[in-house]
Amino acid sequence: QLTLVESGGGLVRPGGSLRLSCVASESRFDRFAIAWLRQIPGKEREGVSCISISGGSTKYADSVKGRFIISRDNAKKTVYLQMDSLEPEDTAIYFCAAESDYCSSLSSGVLYNFYGQGTQVTVSS
Repeated sequence: QLTLVESGGGLVRPGGSLRLSCVASESRFDRFAIAWLRQIPGKEREGVSCISISGGSTKYADSVKGRFIISRDNAKKTVYLQMDSLEPEDTAIYFCAAESDYCSSLSSGVLYNFYGQGTQVTVSS
């Protein structure tokens, strides 16, 4: 079992920034691609970004391209999501998820091996 714990969420004004962290419980974290997902209650889950095992390959949803950056530090068993130029539409629960081998897709139908509990991001003036 790989436990993932997110942190870094909060309340921020439009145009502001937040950095989310996803910390894994064990070293086999480096055998998984890691995705950031978000969900608004009552709406379909959205894939935001994904990073490969090595960190050399990344994917972004069109809605966040140019504003969000995903990165990982395997020595620290951590994946980050730097979120800049935040908009009210970014308000959601953000959670990370682990996928074996590589980032297959950001579609809502992807089944991940492990999920975190999530952290709330609220963008409001």
